[in-house]
Amino acid sequence: MTQPDAPTGAPTLAGPGGAEPGASPEAAVPDVHDLPGGLPSALEAVLMVADEPVPAVELAAALAVPVDAVLDALHDLAAEYRGDDGGRPRGFELREAGGGWRVYSAPAHAELVGRFVQGGQTARLTQAALETLAVIAYRQPVSRGQVSAVRGVNVDGVVRTLVARGLVAEVGQDPHTGAGLFGTTGYFLERMGFTSLDELPPLAPHLPDMDDLEGLDGLADLRAPVRRDGPAAPPTGTSQDAADDEGGAPAPAPLLHDVAPGVTHGPTDEGHA
Repeated sequence: MTQPDAPTGAPTLAGPGGAEPGASPEAAVPDVHDLPGGLPSALEAVLMVADEPVPAVELAAALAVPVDAVLDALHDLAAEYRGDDGGRPRGFELREAGGGWRVYSAPAHAELVGRFVQGGQTARLTQAALETLAVIAYRQPVSRGQVSAVRGVNVDGVVRTLVARGLVAEVGQDPHTGAGLFGTTGYFLERMGFTSLDELPPLAPHLPDMDDLEGLDGLADLRAPVRRDGPAAPPTGTSQDAADDEGGAPAPAPLLHDVAPGVTHGPTDEGHA
């Protein structure tokens, strides 16, 4: 006895996206070379929605193309946006920073973009925050206490501000004291335009020579012999740095924006940090 044929138009089992059962999911991925604009346009579409730098390997996996082809296309796009081929320079650029690629507004238009985004209000890091960020960047991983020892003031509030901004994060604990250790984040690298911490500028060229320190208050007292019958020398450093954290005069320590001009500071950071 034979079974009746299935009715015409009866539904058949299919995998996700209409693929037959057992078919590879990669079969449903369109070939980017068949899309309008090919690989360069596909990269632009993906990078346009990225909210953080995307590594070339991740882009290659998403588009199902070799990594070398992605890198070549990225460099070609970056050159095209800059106008290297004689075309019009764009108001944006494609840069590699923070371990990946992302579209940024062109530096030449930074003032206009800042005016639009900020609307006359600033949200920049204060000098105290920049000094603390510099210590963490150059000495990481480092604890709050170690940063305080370098700056001469309590930095708990400043570190909280930097963590809230996403510039630093707790990366571990000191094995001896159990204190939290802090280091910079990928967002810090992105904001600085670096691909790794190896690109931090060396500090040596920015440190003062001993001849330049002759006029600083307190240096002569340190070099002069101690007078046992004279008044005790007043403490230096702590009150001045504390005043700095409270919005007072700036401390003379080398600042992060002195060695990396891309970072600015201003008087309106939260909590004077």
